[in-house]
Amino acid sequence: MKRPTALLAIATITAAPLALADAGTDRLQKDGCTACHSIDTKIVGPAYKDVAEKYRNDSGAQAKLIEKVKKGGSGVWGQIPMPPNSPQVSDADIKADVEYILSLKK
Repeated sequence: MKRPTALLAIATITAAPLALADAGTDRLQKDGCTACHSIDTKIVGPAYKDVAEKYRNDSGAQAKLIEKVKKGGSGVWGQIPMPPNSPQVSDADIKADVEYILSLKK
């Protein structure tokens, strides 16, 4: 009886990061972010893996990026401005989106 339980535990641990990644990309798509961004390729805005790499050692990155997503901005990644995403995207979704983006590895 213990063997199937151990196999189930291993399968759950292995699949959990994939489920979180799917939830993160699904939310980014739902929030309209994927019109200008992708995980690993620059479209209009930078690739999310590039954003994560740029801010990897910045302890204030989450707060900065939440504000940037809410209010929009330009100049960090080029001259094309990012429009504000508030109020059409909730604060909770913006926070979750930024947390997911910052978790990505190159």
